[in-house]
Amino acid sequence: MRVALVHDFLVQMGGAEKVLEALHDLYPEAPVYTSVYDPKVMPPNYRTWDIRTSSLQRWPARRKLHRLMLPFYPAAFEGFDLSSYDIVVSSSSAFAKGVVTLPHTRHVCYMHAPMRYAWMTDAYLKGERAGRLRRVLGPVFHYLRLWDQVSASRVDTYVANSSAVQHRIAKFYRRESVVVPPPVDTSRFAMSEARGEYYIAVSRFVPYKRMDLAVDAMTRLGRPLKVVGTGRQEADLKRRAGPNVEFLGWVENDRLPALMANARAFLMPGEEDFGIAPVEANACGRPVIAFAAGGALDTQMDGETGVLFRPQTVDALCEAVERFEQMTFDHAAIASRAAGFGYSRFKERMRDIIENAPAQVR
Repeated sequence: MRVALVHDFLVQMGGAEKVLEALHDLYPEAPVYTSVYDPKVMPPNYRTWDIRTSSLQRWPARRKLHRLMLPFYPAAFEGFDLSSYDIVVSSSSAFAKGVVTLPHTRHVCYMHAPMRYAWMTDAYLKGERAGRLRRVLGPVFHYLRLWDQVSASRVDTYVANSSAVQHRIAKFYRRESVVVPPPVDTSRFAMSEARGEYYIAVSRFVPYKRMDLAVDAMTRLGRPLKVVGTGRQEADLKRRAGPNVEFLGWVENDRLPALMANARAFLMPGEEDFGIAPVEANACGRPVIAFAAGGALDTQMDGETGVLFRPQTVDALCEAVERFEQMTFDHAAIASRAAGFGYSRFKERMRDIIENAPAQVR
């Protein structure tokens, strides 16, 4: 079998890229087709891969012009020639699933989420610029929704990363899917006897992650919070943070396990499609305080692996933290449950689906 992998873009590391790495482990000879690739910000081992980019790679300042490029991504992915492959596996939260394949090619799509800014615009665009961006990008989003729905029919088999994403695939695309949680490298994380008094949050600083809730709640409570991450909301988050909130920027992978293992609990205030970082915290035996929606409902059990809260407000998060501090947890049991999300299980299930799923599963 000739296999090709397709991924939206390679300009930052995140959960989607960890899925791509696991798929590449399964098929190391498979070329990776993507819209744009920035080797300076990706792990060095990516430079040994066969990465094939679209015409958008020639755009100057492509990372800064991401929104201006939105109307051009569909044509970029449709322009790839995949006619020589037996199987195409797309890793998609936007455009990769829209590639065109011939009848003899089976297309399996691992869906991180349907295009969030097209279908969940209000959640994606928050803050003082949201109204202006919605007016400017409204026609673009309308076009993307039409293209996204049409291109969804090109996939033979959908794999969703969580029950929440499975529901969205059914809602927006009217398609069935099977749930396979993304791989979590739980072997990197271990329990620690020395636990600090601080809480921790790890996230990109974009509106739908709702890091403002974590900063506001912990500032109000006066509890120490370490925040790991960067993003376009960084200046605003720092302005609203109290002296008890410490911003660490982006932390190297080898430092993160100790930071998580020594925290009191991990905060996840946003609605994640799945949420790998909270499972990593669980692998350290650390409880998670999470908004009760999205992927958290698949990975967290209220009162057992942490605390779930609703509604998505500062008051509710404060109440969840105070409730957490009155509870006791079996940290070994939390770590044991997290081990079920490891790489080997993911690769075993994905290989079976990729190589045995029939074409045009509806």
